[in-house]
Amino acid sequence: MIRIMARLTARAGSEAALRLVLQELCGPSRGEAGCLSYELFHNQDDAREFVTLERWADQAAADAHLATPHVARAIAQAGELLAQQPLIHRFRQVT
Repeated sequence: MIRIMARLTARAGSEAALRLVLQELCGPSRGEAGCLSYELFHNQDDAREFVTLERWADQAAADAHLATPHVARAIAQAGELLAQQPLIHRFRQVT
């Protein structure tokens, strides 16, 4: 299993628009083959920060996710809304 954490920071004033883009990404992502969970969080101490926590059956499923039309659409929509490039980290469970 692969776990992915993506941290996205909105430009000031773009928080609501980025939230909508990310929320629209959740449903289709959860329906993908190999998706075990896909969660979106909003930082209560920093309104500009969002985090997705994803669990994928394997690396192939995680890679296939990145090639879907809904991810391409979200990337295009989020581009101008982001203050910086997303920080994406992949994890494997140790114990």
